[in-house]
Amino acid sequence: MPVTQQCNILDLHRSGIYYKPVPLSETDRELIRQIDEIHMLYPFYGSRNIRNELWSRGYNVGRDKVRRLMWRMGIEALYVKPKLSWMNPKHVKYPYLLREIQITRANHVWCADITYIPMARGFCYLVAVMDWASRMVLAWRLSNTLDSSFCVEALEEAIANYGCPEIFNTDQGSQFTAEVEAFTDTLQSNKITISMDGKGRWMDNVFIDTGKA
Repeated sequence: MPVTQQCNILDLHRSGIYYKPVPLSETDRELIRQIDEIHMLYPFYGSRNIRNELWSRGYNVGRDKVRRLMWRMGIEALYVKPKLSWMNPKHVKYPYLLREIQITRANHVWCADITYIPMARGFCYLVAVMDWASRMVLAWRLSNTLDSSFCVEALEEAIANYGCPEIFNTDQGSQFTAEVEAFTDTLQSNKITISMDGKGRWMDNVFIDTGKA
């Protein structure tokens, strides 16, 4: 069957049949490697902040270029779903301790919050434990439910690998205040001071201004 007839049947343009993908340049391959590394370190970064991080590493690249490469890689920033965590009035609450505190060293303050990852069918939940000063992800867990056990597992892994922070800050979501699931018990047994912000998520306060896509 002639190519023209095949294209008509499949509703394809003839030029697409003969198109050959343009191979990546060495520069683009290096940028992809850097973007992949940045995305692993800062999964909440969008194209703007990945571009800024690339600039700090000496790569003079525009945001549009970063966005195109991210699309080609199939990656995007992890976004927080509204009301992903909720307060339970029966659970113990703790004061917010970070106002007017200078956080400049590792293991001074850790933080944790839950994001969601869009999937083909629904989404799964990601909890990340991070060092506030360095923004390094210390541990993470995925779950298809919002029970608190996967939060406890991430916390225990971070402590096992990096020791204990002086202060641990979260929002007042029930995943972090449900003592029956041992999250706060784990903090207290390791003599870690607990800080909870009931007025806003720590990501809203810390990362949204610098992590917008």
